[in-house]
Amino acid sequence: MDVQLQYVVRGSGQPLILLHGNGEDNTYFSHQIVYFQRSYRVIAIDTRGHGKTPRGEEPFTISQFADDLYVFMKEHEIRRADMLGFSDGANIALLFTIRHPERVKRLILNGANLNPGGLRTSVRFSLMKEYRAAKAAAEESEEAYRKVELLELMVKQPDIPINELKEVRVPTLVIVGEDDMIKKSHSRKIYKKLPAAKFVVIPGNHFIANENYDLFNLEVFNFLEENRTIEKTKKSAS
Repeated sequence: MDVQLQYVVRGSGQPLILLHGNGEDNTYFSHQIVYFQRSYRVIAIDTRGHGKTPRGEEPFTISQFADDLYVFMKEHEIRRADMLGFSDGANIALLFTIRHPERVKRLILNGANLNPGGLRTSVRFSLMKEYRAAKAAAEESEEAYRKVELLELMVKQPDIPINELKEVRVPTLVIVGEDDMIKKSHSRKIYKKLPAAKFVVIPGNHFIANENYDLFNLEVFNFLEENRTIEKTKKSAS
């Protein structure tokens, strides 16, 4: 890996890795960091080219971000972690879990999509329009070129074959907003193809972790604790 991922860590115990969305940084999860640090070792990462992490020379893709995460976990000796990803962060977490299921204990996907077709048509149309305008101006400024790279993550990626979801055997929470920018039918498709998933819809839009954080945090906490209890019961029975 040609960059060192920047991160914040709070709390102690079972690692809970937080992965932000497109164009954001770890501060998006400020409400989750405060809430979950009471029970977990929360590790909120800035992905490549976001926040305080440099862009580096490697490809600016969801696939590369998942590879970066693998190197990060090895470097920091994190054998296995719970993961909460939002939007592009959820796509990174999903792809990472498909590739490295042994590294993930429990998975929370907030606003994930398998491909750009999972976006609502109006959102996709708006992003494509913005992408074409940014691409036309890309040679004029570094800022426009960065915008092109960020938009490409949404208009051309990810590309996760639905049949690969069967590899995700860890307990998974698929959580979305009632008025999410991801089609509800697409979120349900992801949920139904995952072997051990739960599907939750709460009031709000795509940004429920930030704007409806009380309910969001409660749903995530209950999911993690329910599965922790099931795991303890299985261990004591054996």
